[in-house]
Amino acid sequence: MAPGLRLLRGNVGLMVAPVVIAIAGVLLAVRVGGAEKDFSEASALQWSERLWPQLRRHIELTMWSTFWVLIIAIPLGILLTRPRLKFLAGPVLTVANSGQAIPAYGLLVLLAAWLGTTFSTAVIAFTIFAILPVLRNTMVGLDQVDKSVIEAGRGMGMSRRRALVSIELPLAVPVILAGVRTALVINVGMAALAFLIGGGGLGETINSGLKLQRDLTTFTGAAMVALLALTVDWIAAVAERVLRPRGL
Repeated sequence: MAPGLRLLRGNVGLMVAPVVIAIAGVLLAVRVGGAEKDFSEASALQWSERLWPQLRRHIELTMWSTFWVLIIAIPLGILLTRPRLKFLAGPVLTVANSGQAIPAYGLLVLLAAWLGTTFSTAVIAFTIFAILPVLRNTMVGLDQVDKSVIEAGRGMGMSRRRALVSIELPLAVPVILAGVRTALVINVGMAALAFLIGGGGLGETINSGLKLQRDLTTFTGAAMVALLALTVDWIAAVAERVLRPRGL
């Protein structure tokens, strides 16, 4: 496929996605607004008092946990690709992988028993769970940079730090951003479990629907999580396209 055609195809996908998400959101709102609801459903599906605060908390959980993933995983990934510390890469990846090996529910319970049932505990749990994609992609992206390009920069008088900032990281950006995109979507899904330890989020609506056996409530909470995941993924895709160095 020609480069121009690939670019056009990618841009069409980025333009279509928000339209589809918006249409799905409107259809969900119409479905919920037009449905007959008893008192418990009407209470659980109130927008200003229930759904909006839960959505806002869900976004906060996702953003804060992803922020800490970036703060930890990218610098650590850079350090582990340096020659002097490369021997630590295997053990550190094993530890990071253990975060996803533990079931999400079990990780939340373990941390809640240790740190208490709070918003911060949920953020810590989600950070641990989502750190692997960003850490691994940072290391893979830097390792895939052509060594001859780095040596050429060094031959022009660049220091190791300058070569890292000017050559290695820009060339690794597409791979790193793919990991960030994955972590964001993981955290949106994980945030639905935050209600288990007092973290809030749209999981409260899903749980209410399951407890009360109200399919509309359960469907609304799950659909909102899905739409949020699609929205976050689209925003990350746009950022990936904008931040990708020209020529890649």
